[in-house]
Amino acid sequence: GMAARGYAPEFAERLYDQICGFGDYGFPESHAASFALLVYVSAWLKHHYPAAFTCALLNSQPMGFYAPAQLVTDVRAHDVEVLPVDVRYSDWDCTLEPTDSAQPALRLGLRLIKGLGQAVALRIMHSREHGAAFANVADLTHRAQLDRGALRALADAGALAGITGHRHQAWWQVLGIERPTALFSATRNNEDMPVLSAPTEAQDVVGDYRSIGLTLGRHPTALLREPLRQRKYQPASALKQKGHRRIARAAGLVINRQRPGAAKGVMFLTLEDETGIVNVVVWRNLAE
Repeated sequence: GMAARGYAPEFAERLYDQICGFGDYGFPESHAASFALLVYVSAWLKHHYPAAFTCALLNSQPMGFYAPAQLVTDVRAHDVEVLPVDVRYSDWDCTLEPTDSAQPALRLGLRLIKGLGQAVALRIMHSREHGAAFANVADLTHRAQLDRGALRALADAGALAGITGHRHQAWWQVLGIERPTALFSATRNNEDMPVLSAPTEAQDVVGDYRSIGLTLGRHPTALLREPLRQRKYQPASALKQKGHRRIARAAGLVINRQRPGAAKGVMFLTLEDETGIVNVVVWRNLAE
């Protein structure tokens, strides 16, 4: 083709070799350069604006390697205050709230609550913007037009704590909500609030994980540390000091599980406890 257009054979050969060279090396080089730029920008944002960076990641879920629980744990370790999901303040998305320090606080959004749709969250936000603070669960239910399912989801997430107290009181108040009918629209049931015991720390942690997939309380393994210690399980921080080929016991939440096709059946697990993570390699015969 180039000969027909009058190019010398030596020039055509040289140009062809350059194209081949780019195909072998130029594409992966340009791909690596663009990826390196993304990594640099991400690292810069994470370092200088950790609250905003994490907020954006949470609002982009599901994505990437880490779940919301790990993102929140990391940003708290970098001295960012994380505020709970709260029907009085949370938007659908996670948001930033001003603080006395240079770094804003990260407010968890209603999007994290299992079983709560965006339309419901938008009605809650709208009713907040166009009225006084919610007086009680009945007031919230009426103004945001919530059904029993939405109320249960909010109660399970601890998002009603600001207007009811702890989870047990929230559940009790949710159970007492009656949907008005045309005949009895003006009636109100005024009952005294019973004195209900607060959930234990463990119950709150389990409730947090079940509803929003993370907790702002202590890590679950922190609650089990003493019985684990008695059974010779060591925290992740201690395992880092262990020598090569030493027997060790570890326990934690499985936060990542991978079985790459190229690894010939080997499975890789990441365990997380209150002190850090443990990488575990499970050989194929053991996995089977």
